[in-house]
Amino acid sequence: MVGMTDSAAGQADPREEILTIVDEHDEVVGEAPRAEAYARGLRHRCVFIEVRDARGRLFVHRRTPTKLVFPSRYDMFVGGVVGAGESYDDAALREAQEELGVQGLPRPTPLFKFLYDDGAGHSWWSALYEVRCDLPVDPQAEEVAWHDFVTDDELERRLGTWEWVPDGLDAYHRLRAFRAA
Repeated sequence: MVGMTDSAAGQADPREEILTIVDEHDEVVGEAPRAEAYARGLRHRCVFIEVRDARGRLFVHRRTPTKLVFPSRYDMFVGGVVGAGESYDDAALREAQEELGVQGLPRPTPLFKFLYDDGAGHSWWSALYEVRCDLPVDPQAEEVAWHDFVTDDELERRLGTWEWVPDGLDAYHRLRAFRAA
């Protein structure tokens, strides 16, 4: 990942990744390591990618318990932070390929941007994308504890029973409204 350093175990430490810090208008105001951005509630940039397989089913996964934000929760998007100096489009492709464990994925199609702010210190500009993945997936073990491709009906049934990441759930409702308009 952009701006990451290697830890003693040889794994990149996501807390050290350098993020672009932005204001409420998505204008750059500085940079900070991810851990500092999270601890201080600094607004940064993220990407959300809706992934569907050849049958139109949606990729859903449960995050690992070691994730810095929303550990062990379910998500209907892959994605993550945009590194310093990285574009939303480049981050969307990188994050989708990393989390799905694939190479040669088509470039995700941008749909819209929105400001996510839960009022409790989690705030980021979010670019939402979609992509079709016809490749066999092998999700990144550090990011994904469980995964499956589910139908839209199955997802709807699980919305009230699984514990979802709040930003992903917000993005999902915005995407439904966007498609309905």
